[in-house]
Amino acid sequence: MGLKENVEKVRADIRAAAIAAGRDPEAVTLLAATKTQRSETIRAAIAAGITACGENRVQELTAHLADNAYEGAQVHFIGHLQTNKVKYVVGRVALIHSVSSEKLLRAIADRADKLGLVQDILLEVNLAGEASKSGFAPEEALSAARLAEELGGVRLRGLMCIPPAAAAPGENLPYFQKLRRLAVDITREMVDNDIDMDVLSMGMSGDYPDAVLAGSTCVRVGSALFGPRPPMSSLPHD
Repeated sequence: MGLKENVEKVRADIRAAAIAAGRDPEAVTLLAATKTQRSETIRAAIAAGITACGENRVQELTAHLADNAYEGAQVHFIGHLQTNKVKYVVGRVALIHSVSSEKLLRAIADRADKLGLVQDILLEVNLAGEASKSGFAPEEALSAARLAEELGGVRLRGLMCIPPAAAAPGENLPYFQKLRRLAVDITREMVDNDIDMDVLSMGMSGDYPDAVLAGSTCVRVGSALFGPRPPMSSLPHD
């Protein structure tokens, strides 16, 4: 299938899962994960109906912004973000999904303050405690949310997770359900920020229907839209 057909299929899957869960399909954002994709591919995805793109790497984000590749869609940052790269991201994306530490949270808030803006963010939660992945432990998430509430320059919009790689359909459903429960618990504890916490970023190409069933409001889909990623060596360097 081509890109347009892939977009239609993923949207149909999202719709079916949302209806099965008694949810409004329009409440789920299909975020195209555009890691390693060329500008012309991103433009084609937007022409096919994609309204939001997610970048994993600062270098690619910067290059595609310079190329005006995201015209007609929002751009989010969904990859690991180092504190020394914060200046290239804050104020340039609609939402940062991957706020994974207090140090990074403070760096984003400081940068946003200097720019005189408020940056929307999500807290990344490492649900399985995987050493290879970033993120707050579940028991740390509430204190991180309270810190975000206190800091100027950021608005906490919700939570994000990347569960372990699943070997079979349904394996990640318990992780998605856990993040949903955590988000509900944290929202209940918030004072001023509770109405802003309306985003649950969870679900990728291999498990997005399960994520929607569990309450995801944003699925980050790459290979199900674009096919296998092109090798990094095939991309132009900055």
